[in-house]
Amino acid sequence: MRAIRLHAFGPAENLTPERTETPVPAAGQVRIAVAAAGVHLLDTTLRQGIQGPAPALPPLPTIPGREVAGTVDALGPGTDPHWLGRPVVVHLGFAPGGYAQYAVADADRLHPVPAGLDPAQAVAMIGTGRTALGILQFADLGPGSVALVPAAAGGIGTLLVQYAKHAGATVIALAGGPAKTALATANGADLALDYTRPDWPEAVRTHHPAGATVLFDSVGGTTARTALGLLAPGAQHLVFGWSAGPIPLTDTDRATLTARAVTTTHVLGPAMLRRAGGDNPLRLLETRALAEAAAGRLRPALQRYPLDEAATAHHDLETRATTGKVILEP
Repeated sequence: MRAIRLHAFGPAENLTPERTETPVPAAGQVRIAVAAAGVHLLDTTLRQGIQGPAPALPPLPTIPGREVAGTVDALGPGTDPHWLGRPVVVHLGFAPGGYAQYAVADADRLHPVPAGLDPAQAVAMIGTGRTALGILQFADLGPGSVALVPAAAGGIGTLLVQYAKHAGATVIALAGGPAKTALATANGADLALDYTRPDWPEAVRTHHPAGATVLFDSVGGTTARTALGLLAPGAQHLVFGWSAGPIPLTDTDRATLTARAVTTTHVLGPAMLRRAGGDNPLRLLETRALAEAAAGRLRPALQRYPLDEAATAHHDLETRATTGKVILEP
């Protein structure tokens, strides 16, 4: 089969298309003829040899990729035969193998692809969608609330804009450049601003002088510091990333936020799982995310690449040249 392999940790160029053996499913597993594979920011850090939140770096050589959708074409011993021939989507966890024409997965992780979703949309929702739904568990959204969404043209940001708008909130979207602000507007943002322009904070103050009530912060850095100054008293600051680095807060900044009763909550990891509840909270979030997309309430933005262009996809993702969820298609 055709696959993308990594023989040495390092730059995106280390991802190379090769021919390798087609995997055989073990007991309780299925093999999927892959139609779409998701590219996640964590994939880029693992490729560099940075462990991050992963329990361990994958042994080399490896086929990256942890989110796939396609059709089940083979079963391992003892696997329920009703899966054979069905369109499915699955998050592989920390087990790699998705950047390929075929991938194996545990049958108990599978979800049927809902009617009306193509494989790329299903992949976007199984990973990015579940994270967005997990973040939204913490948000107080409704008529009268004002949501400030940096990185609004990204995979998660797109879904946050759509969900907040459906909830009745006013949505202020921040994105880099006119193409990305146009995408945020198309997704329902009431105000879409280019954060690379120095006048964006003043535009927020002009349109919403009372301030935003929720800040969805995946960026950190100086952008988040500025955004914190645009929040209303009692606002929520929900943190789920820091792509621009730590927020450079001074003691005065912290005192001001405390006086204004702004609460900061780090929503990833155990906090998200506890809030989701159940015996398998990640699966619950996956199911909810797929249902939201199937109902048309959430529409993932996609940027598609041929499988052999995985290195380009990684480079574009790392340099913020992508919009929405990055997808590889064999």
